[in-house]
Amino acid sequence: MSRRRTPDPVVARAGGLTVLRDPLRPTGRLLLQDDMDASYIDLADAQHLEFDYLRWARIVLQSAGARRVLHVGGAACALARALVASDPDGRHEVVEVDPAVLDIAREHLGLRRMPGLRVRVGDGRERVAARADGSVDAIVLDAFVGARVPAHLVTVEALADAARVAPLTVVNIVDTRTLDATWSIAAALQMAYPSVAALGARGLRGGNVVLIGSADPLPWDRITARAAADRSPARLVAPADVARQTLGRIPRHDPDGEPSAGAAPDVPPRAT
Repeated sequence: MSRRRTPDPVVARAGGLTVLRDPLRPTGRLLLQDDMDASYIDLADAQHLEFDYLRWARIVLQSAGARRVLHVGGAACALARALVASDPDGRHEVVEVDPAVLDIAREHLGLRRMPGLRVRVGDGRERVAARADGSVDAIVLDAFVGARVPAHLVTVEALADAARVAPLTVVNIVDTRTLDATWSIAAALQMAYPSVAALGARGLRGGNVVLIGSADPLPWDRITARAAADRSPARLVAPADVARQTLGRIPRHDPDGEPSAGAAPDVPPRAT
């Protein structure tokens, strides 16, 4: 009697990057970067978002009517591809600092040229600085150096520049139960936007937290309802509650008034 062999889950390896086959979803592919989850793509369904925080971010962007979006940090461009698939007339630009990530995404994760999606290699802050005032509807910051959010993307000065370019900025953070990093970055975001809210699971007790900075009123009731109905329900922390949490927090500034390229703040390892 022959024993059925289990297929090798490894699709490809390149340096610290590994693509794995999802045993529960035949067309699912997980990208690991130095053994951490970096991206997930369903080759047969671009609108499928496996990571909870990406679904929460999509809820915010769609509820706000954001159709021109600059994504800083893209990995396999899962969020941008999902949004283009649902709205072909939208315009999404992804800036990814690591060309090796885009290479493996093109070869094994179905990343292709498509209308509405532009992908480029570069530093996200530099790309934001090159943008004209109000040239996009939203900016999504989902970038990491190793396991940490690049400090130069979440300083007071960096987020002020983001507010110049877009009326909405969404930031993905991974935090501990104390949420020290979350509230510190939220304090910087409050100096750029009049309204700052947060989405997170488990009563905002750590893990992925999505910060939302907005220049315009957002449909918080709609966002709350959609996030609560997600298969991993998220709780909305309203702007007034975020303001109370950030009292006394000292936001990070650029050192000596200059952008800190590539440095990282004290943010705990990513756990998507």
